[in-house]
Amino acid sequence: MAVVQRPGVTTAAATVPSTESSTSPVSSHNEWDPLEEIIVGRLEGATIPSNHPVVTCNIPRWAARVQGRAAGLRYPRVLVERAQRELDQFIALLQSLSITVRRPDAVDHRQRFGTPDWSSRGFCNSCPRDSMLVVGDEIIETPMAWPCRYFETHSYRAILKDYFRRGARWTAAPKPQLTDDLFEADFSVPAADEPMRYILTEFEPVFDAADFMRAGRDLFVTRSNVTNAMGIEWLRRHLGSGYRIHEIESRCRTPMHIDTTFVLLAPGKALVNPEYVDVDRLPDVLSSWDILVAPEPDPIDDRLLRITSMCGKWLSMNVLMVDEKRVIAERHHTGMLRALERWGFEPIPCDLLHYAAFGGSFHCATLDVRRRGTLESYVD
Repeated sequence: MAVVQRPGVTTAAATVPSTESSTSPVSSHNEWDPLEEIIVGRLEGATIPSNHPVVTCNIPRWAARVQGRAAGLRYPRVLVERAQRELDQFIALLQSLSITVRRPDAVDHRQRFGTPDWSSRGFCNSCPRDSMLVVGDEIIETPMAWPCRYFETHSYRAILKDYFRRGARWTAAPKPQLTDDLFEADFSVPAADEPMRYILTEFEPVFDAADFMRAGRDLFVTRSNVTNAMGIEWLRRHLGSGYRIHEIESRCRTPMHIDTTFVLLAPGKALVNPEYVDVDRLPDVLSSWDILVAPEPDPIDDRLLRITSMCGKWLSMNVLMVDEKRVIAERHHTGMLRALERWGFEPIPCDLLHYAAFGGSFHCATLDVRRRGTLESYVD
């Protein structure tokens, strides 16, 4: 573990008046205020995603080979059962911490659907972090770039309607067309010595919520193969002048989701991936923050896990903050647990390794709907 103390004064949270309703059941401004209510994904009905280029360009090669042969089929029972046992234990842990847990409806994702331009089967609703973004008292349904995820938020509609009736704001970004015009023809992943390029064009705005991290008035984003510049600009205009969006440069050749690249842990403290992030090129607004450089992830010996994971090795960074001190982290990654302890946090070990076959870990598998706190500014 390495800690980089960036020059500048100590960060102090500056309270900014908020106009949102205090009665809304939805209220979450950052990644670390005390957690009170959360949505956790489901595995029932999970279907191996299509082999559309926007899918295969982002998952590890060995997983892409398996996925390409089995697209549209149910996940093997052994994978679902292992992940479900861990998910049940994770939910029990959250409830033992007095956190309210909401769940989406179970859906048969093998059903085919389409638009006038294309058709697809679904994927799963394992990762609510991707399809919905919570900013204050508002939930925003995101315009995702994977065709197989086009109707994914429908499984959350009962929850969304309940929140809306109780006072939350509910917004849906423009539904994308997802025609061939959005995707670069003959795209190839850039080599390390080549300029960065993405499979997405700027045909229309698309983004996954998991490409954003929230710190009150400031949000941080990585442009990726599921989030284009037009999508970032849409959110910037939608949120208005009360918020700022800062881009985190990623050296990853297949970027998708910020929560294995740059993770906010507490006021003035961020975790970065040393393979993907140059700490000297972080936005100037972070000049007073302490930067924790993530330790090398512990190796995974389970061959089945290695060949079915949709995620890279840095899933060890995919932690969930319970509050400014307590953090739920993967039990297997002892290096990360020790690093968090040395940095003054209180890690709560939990198992969720097998969830990687369905797209993530603790942060991906959840959407924090209510955290006890107010809208503040944490950066210079």
